[in-house]
Amino acid sequence: MDFNVKRFAADAGTFLSRAVQFTEEKFGQAEKTELDAHLETLLVTAESTKQWTEKIMKQTEVLLQPNPNARLEEFVYEKLEKKAPTRMNNHELLGQSMIESGNECGPGTAYGNALVKCGETEKQIGGAEREFIQSAAINFLTPFRNFLEGDFKTILKERKLLQNKRLDLDAAKTRLKKARVADARAAAEQELRMTQSEFDRQAEITRLLLEGVNSTHAHHLRCLNDFVEAQTTYYAQCYQYMVDLQKQLGSFPSSFSNNNQSSASGGASISVPTMAVSASLPSVSAGRGSSAASAGFSELRSSNGSRKARVLYDYDAASSSELSLLADEVITVSSVPGMDSDWLMGERGTQKGKVPITYLELLN
Repeated sequence: MDFNVKRFAADAGTFLSRAVQFTEEKFGQAEKTELDAHLETLLVTAESTKQWTEKIMKQTEVLLQPNPNARLEEFVYEKLEKKAPTRMNNHELLGQSMIESGNECGPGTAYGNALVKCGETEKQIGGAEREFIQSAAINFLTPFRNFLEGDFKTILKERKLLQNKRLDLDAAKTRLKKARVADARAAAEQELRMTQSEFDRQAEITRLLLEGVNSTHAHHLRCLNDFVEAQTTYYAQCYQYMVDLQKQLGSFPSSFSNNNQSSASGGASISVPTMAVSASLPSVSAGRGSSAASAGFSELRSSNGSRKARVLYDYDAASSSELSLLADEVITVSSVPGMDSDWLMGERGTQKGKVPITYLELLN
């Protein structure tokens, strides 16, 4: 008990001495030991590194998750050390809506099939985005957070300890100046030597920690390269998905494309940009080919005969009465009395079923 009281009294005396020294320095009534220039430079570099790391981290988190409510939820789950519930991202939600709408519209129709294909591509992009976010969080954000919550907190702790040792040193210098009696002066000199030694030791510890910030820069550079690589992979995947989708949409029958073009030309105030996608879509001049194709189907229905037809793109049968198709295969088609004008009877070997005419090109 006596030991605790003595220790408390000593700590209180040290705290009071530091407070007096700090106050006198602020009012210019006491000398202040300055840190060497190299140590000051290291302190400035560390503080600057901390500020920019926080800023980059914050903006990266906004990039990966623009929704502030979702970020707050993830933060709470992280603090509770629980896994946040998995939710569909915006691309996946859009893809799901397109697929459901396409199935409702009818996958056998050109528009319905296009919606389904666009929806599948959006879901692929959503999956690529999820992988990119996971990679960026592990390889980029985590090392930055570890620096702020680990290394820099240690630097702050040692820097504060260095500040206390400096105050002790300057307080000892002040007491030595004020000592007049020989015994008091000898005690003050011994205290000064001890505080000087502790200050020098703490300055060396702080310097070594601060010099480690250079290795942190090198580590963060590697993390930045990993982030750029992950971002490059993500955008390359998205580009490839869209190119593949563009090709699939470009293989749709000209009647579907011409409907789009007619709608666009109807509104004079709307300007449609001419991108690379226009190269894969049939031009307006394809209208003559469409008319010829329509005439061919009409002739087939009136003759009640059969003809060979090439499949333009894949078709999945929606019922047992329909025939699934593969792009570029050749089948035999014929007209059946009472059948809807948008359908023909298709035959492939022993397989037989209804096929949509929008997926076919009659051969001569």
